[in-house]
Amino acid sequence: LLKDPEGEKILQTAYQFANLQTSTRNIVTAAERAAKVVFALKTYAHDDSSGNKTEANIIEGIDTILTLYYNQLKYGVDVIRNYDDSLSAILCYPDQLNQVWTNLIHNGIQAMESKGTLTIDVRQQDDQIKVSFTDSGKGIPPDVIPKIFQPFFTTKPPGEGSGLGLDIVKKIVDKHQGQIEVESVPGKTTFTVVLPMEIVSE
Repeated sequence: LLKDPEGEKILQTAYQFANLQTSTRNIVTAAERAAKVVFALKTYAHDDSSGNKTEANIIEGIDTILTLYYNQLKYGVDVIRNYDDSLSAILCYPDQLNQVWTNLIHNGIQAMESKGTLTIDVRQQDDQIKVSFTDSGKGIPPDVIPKIFQPFFTTKPPGEGSGLGLDIVKKIVDKHQGQIEVESVPGKTTFTVVLPMEIVSE
């Protein structure tokens, strides 16, 4: 082919065609990603002002937040999803639970300084749903753990944290008659949200 007088043109055409295919794939991937982000934003911005619990899928809510955090995750955070896909939708306040997932994912990313592994476990245990977020950050000192759910308590530098994130998380979990637990050692911190299984009546 290289000896063929037209060989250089053939190779150049093949190279351009390969680049065109790559560009097309990139455009399609970008369009799909944009569509997911738009959908996630619409879902996140939805406000159920009725004050009543509504049917929601916990896993879909978490994935919505992960989509919104895609740019912060893609360059240094490996996300491991351990989902029980057989989970039924439950009655809850989905917008408020999305605030819980947002806070816990955001805190995990910050704790790892955007480099590490974030593991999310969602499973049913008896009549409860357990949702765990485990990050590979430096951990929370034992003397700090009892204070982290107190309003205005923060270990972040001035101007970087209000100290209300985990306080709000706990209030939302309490509203669902659930519990939130934390375990931490250097290199592994796990926040676990336990929610009662309130199944939608057929």
